[in-house]
Amino acid sequence: MKKLLLLIVLAGVSAVPRAAADKDAAAWEKQAQGVTITRDDWGIPHVTGKTDADAVFGVMYAQAEDDFNRVETNYLNSMGRLAEAEGQAEIYRDLRMKMFIDPAEMKAQFQNSPDWLKTLMTAYADGLNYYLYKHPQVKPRVITHFEPWMALTFSEGSIGGDIERVNLNQLEAFYGRTPVKATPADELNRFVEPTGSNGAAIAPSNTASHHALLLINPHTSFYFRAEAQMTSGEGLNAYGALTWGQFFIYQGFNERAGWMHTSSGVDNIDEYLETVTKKGTGFTYRYGSEDRAVTATTITVPYKTATGMDKKAFTIYRTHHGPVVREAGGKWVSVRLMEEPLKALQQSYLRTKATNYKAFKQTMELHTNSSNNTIYADADGSIAYFHANFIPKRDAAFDWTKPVDGSNPATEWHGVMSVDETPGLLNPATGWLYNTNNWPWSAAGPNSPKKADYPAYVDRGVEESPRGFHALRVLDKKKDFTVDSLIAAAYDSYLPAFEVLMPRLLKAYDAAPASHPLKTKLTAQIAALRGWDYRWSVSSVPTALAVYWGEDLGRRVGDEARKAGVTADHYMMNSATAEEQLQSLAAASDKLTADFGKWNTPWGDVNRFQRLTADIVQPFRDSGASLPVGFTSSRWGSLASFGARSYPDTKKMYGNTGNSFVAVVEFGDKVRARAVSAGGESGDPKSKHFTDQAERYSTGNLREVYFYPGQLTGHTERRYHPGE
Repeated sequence: MKKLLLLIVLAGVSAVPRAAADKDAAAWEKQAQGVTITRDDWGIPHVTGKTDADAVFGVMYAQAEDDFNRVETNYLNSMGRLAEAEGQAEIYRDLRMKMFIDPAEMKAQFQNSPDWLKTLMTAYADGLNYYLYKHPQVKPRVITHFEPWMALTFSEGSIGGDIERVNLNQLEAFYGRTPVKATPADELNRFVEPTGSNGAAIAPSNTASHHALLLINPHTSFYFRAEAQMTSGEGLNAYGALTWGQFFIYQGFNERAGWMHTSSGVDNIDEYLETVTKKGTGFTYRYGSEDRAVTATTITVPYKTATGMDKKAFTIYRTHHGPVVREAGGKWVSVRLMEEPLKALQQSYLRTKATNYKAFKQTMELHTNSSNNTIYADADGSIAYFHANFIPKRDAAFDWTKPVDGSNPATEWHGVMSVDETPGLLNPATGWLYNTNNWPWSAAGPNSPKKADYPAYVDRGVEESPRGFHALRVLDKKKDFTVDSLIAAAYDSYLPAFEVLMPRLLKAYDAAPASHPLKTKLTAQIAALRGWDYRWSVSSVPTALAVYWGEDLGRRVGDEARKAGVTADHYMMNSATAEEQLQSLAAASDKLTADFGKWNTPWGDVNRFQRLTADIVQPFRDSGASLPVGFTSSRWGSLASFGARSYPDTKKMYGNTGNSFVAVVEFGDKVRARAVSAGGESGDPKSKHFTDQAERYSTGNLREVYFYPGQLTGHTERRYHPGE
């Protein structure tokens, strides 16, 4: 009898979203009739409506058509509900999000939003709910009904938000009352792929057409963003990459201006060592000459089990600095970071409608694009660099890269640096500017901002990166740039890291005595590397050998680098011994021979692009179809980035991060652009748009962007209203 009652209750619960949807269906149907989705021959949606809200409604519907799983998963993560779908392993990831994202607070912020933004958030939820209403066969893992306030939980489109900088192992140790988990040996020894993106802007003085050019080249995990165009009768006309589940173009352009975000090296997240004392049933912490009460709240994390659902409750502690996230040296550590979701969502959307430098800069004064630098170009001929949009003003006497004394009032933040107070550029005399997640001190060659003019916390970089050197090489003193030549620069095949590393290896080999056991074994390999021009290609044998050697050397010196307090890359270039270098070359040669039958294997036989399933974490199989890729990891200075590795069941290396969306845009009387995305627009393996861009992606053969309605003539696959 109890089981029967439970089934009746569950049936009633599952019917609630459908009943609510039926009530709203008439309004959704009416709005859908004012929205047109035109799918071009790459499956990319061009969404038009009378109002911005219509465009938002349509683009959310189109995203759900292409990959509802990714849309929902991003919100499961942003709201701290991943464990409800994936189980106990995600409890502390959810806890971390819930410490910063409170649904009650988000609902209050929605109510306090300006009317125009409320309208857009409502359209966002309506578009997704209408999709679920029209596709009852789609079964969400958790979220059966979207609400407008949810957009505030995912208001900035970066792949790794500020909250994700909080260490999960240490969070679990503190709130789970367990020892900090030791980092597995394989994790310590893994040669971690660099993250980040490339952006460059060329002034009219350096272009053949005398129009500004913009390179948009985010490096993310593949399929993290979709491609779309949003147009309305209220002045919206934006094209580019938008993160699944968001209703704004994150990296892209409109008819007059374009923007590209790159991960910043700014130090803008701070930890505070709190002096905590047990007092009664609670705790106090020292601040100046007073003892303040530590705030304690309860957060409950539901999670999926083999038999249903369970939950785990946590008592969370906070000081005025922020939540306590770990313990260090007997002191609690709280963290402070930017928490302005309402402003962030406004900035993310408003910049898509900014059509000149003044308007774009005005959006930057909201100071919520916290983890990014921004490259900008427009039809007026302006190019600009904005560094780290959120930088708290702090006492430069403290080392903000480490936890500071939370009891000392001198460690407080004192507002935020204005755009004009941060490193930035507007129309530098060089006629070009760039960022590759490196420091800003080389952003425009000799016309760059000067490090001495700013406090140390504006950027944590300690040296130029290989990609930075490469960008300077392809941009400096070049004139007459075109769309084609800027694409060629973005895919330039030089690998500057090996320009530093390889002479050291050759010197080590030459200095080794004839009696050295590796002298004869490595003769042919050294000859191949000695004649190499440091350029990648699918047919290049030295590229494969050099990459395998470099990765083995990075792992080999990892412990020494950690002890020295430097990166493995830095240690390799400056401190690796001759013997370590030779042993790594022998190991690389042996690995290639074991896996591919010969050490002299072309790079394209090793380095592959493959997309087999709709899984968010992609599986790879050597027996599956794949394509050769010439460009390499950005670690070696390749501007075109392909973060690939082998897996336990593969010998070939498969990419899963790096170039994800690439576009080059020319501004003038009309905008002109070419672009490519990894794989394709659709997340459905049965769709022809699942991998229809893969070959273009792997070769850097960017396709024409259909920005104007006339360009869609002859290139339209389908035109429809949402729901049809």
